[in-house]
Amino acid sequence: MFDTYGKDLLRTGIIEAKTGHRDAARRYLDRAIYSLSDHDELAEAWFWMAQVTDDPKEKRSAIENCLAHDLQHSRARRMLAILDGKLKEDEIVDPDHLPPAPEGLRAADADRFMCPKCGGRMAFAPDGQSLVCDYCTRHQAVGFSRAPADEKDFVTAMATARGHGKPLNVQVFHCEGCGSEFVLPPKQISANCIYCNSPHVVDWKDTKDLLAPDAVVTHQFSRRQAVKLLVDWVEGNKIQPEKRVEMPRGLYLPLWTFDIGGEIEYTGEVYEDEDSPFKARSGQRRVRRVKDEYPVMVNDLPVPASRKLSAVFLRLIPTFELTAAKPYDPRFLADWPAEVYDIPMAEASLDARERAFAKVKADLPYKLAPTRIVHSSSANMAVESFKLVLVPVWMTELPFGGRGHLVLINGQNGIVASDLPGKKEKKGGLMEWLGDLLEE
Repeated sequence: MFDTYGKDLLRTGIIEAKTGHRDAARRYLDRAIYSLSDHDELAEAWFWMAQVTDDPKEKRSAIENCLAHDLQHSRARRMLAILDGKLKEDEIVDPDHLPPAPEGLRAADADRFMCPKCGGRMAFAPDGQSLVCDYCTRHQAVGFSRAPADEKDFVTAMATARGHGKPLNVQVFHCEGCGSEFVLPPKQISANCIYCNSPHVVDWKDTKDLLAPDAVVTHQFSRRQAVKLLVDWVEGNKIQPEKRVEMPRGLYLPLWTFDIGGEIEYTGEVYEDEDSPFKARSGQRRVRRVKDEYPVMVNDLPVPASRKLSAVFLRLIPTFELTAAKPYDPRFLADWPAEVYDIPMAEASLDARERAFAKVKADLPYKLAPTRIVHSSSANMAVESFKLVLVPVWMTELPFGGRGHLVLINGQNGIVASDLPGKKEKKGGLMEWLGDLLEE
């Protein structure tokens, strides 16, 4: 009876709020809050209480109370983002009715990296501190930021539809070096001019349809070192390539990371007097039902942002030390191709939330013993923030067993992953195909 009365008060309060009778709405909503017990209904009451006040402190307090009952209340989280200055109302779009992607070629701005001394091509050096000229070997020290990479607010990105869509149309760069125009290869955000070979990286200032990278795990060793790692790995696995091995190609691949918080609601059973041997033998133990929440906090959960190389790349992802990621700087990509994501952030977040729930759920029987978990729910889990991280990879194919097998080398620590089967072959003839790579 009391809950029914509270629901009627809530319903009337919302109607009054929608019709502009704010004082009346506040009275009904205030009484509803003290009459309701259901978390979802209390969250809705506090949300509408925030709607009928103009006082910033009262509005914030009401939103926080709403989120205390329902962490995933999307409208409240969006309102809080507006209050915090993270989101503008005119940026909000309906993700179910996104504007169509432009078709055809699109002109794009780019940063160009050339040597100030001789005009030669500058490339990011694996020392992590400088750009080096290919011709005069001039090292240009660069003061990269030492601050940790910023994370983006998930609700804000969802409200603006940034990161929802897939990569858009092909971009055209105008090269300031030779004056020519060249097309950026599909799904790449950096490339060299096809005429003068000068490095170009997408300038994100005016890019509204795609999310710019937030962080980069930089390449830590040269191509020569990557070849040596490849030789050692192939020799160690006693694999004999069947034809010439292509030179490993260095690039950056995109990776989403998500921070997920909230609680898992669970019901369980506890045997009372569990430590009583007599009652255990006699079968007289009583079962007590419990219902509670278990806190969830998963930081930097990695999810692939590229469907390309997904199987092998997925195996390589856990080997990256993401705490070493630096704030994105286009100079990191100078002379290094980098791919844009083709798995939208919104899609990847669903996978991240599911994986976080599975991970915490698997630990519950051990964390809550002797409670036996009967049911658990992820309803109060929410994605809080995310980053788009570029990670370094060396890539090649190894001809073996009648086809080419993909081999990826972690550009941070040299760990190798491949789709090669477990079958071993006799060692021999390897340097016939790989030895000359070390001479280049």
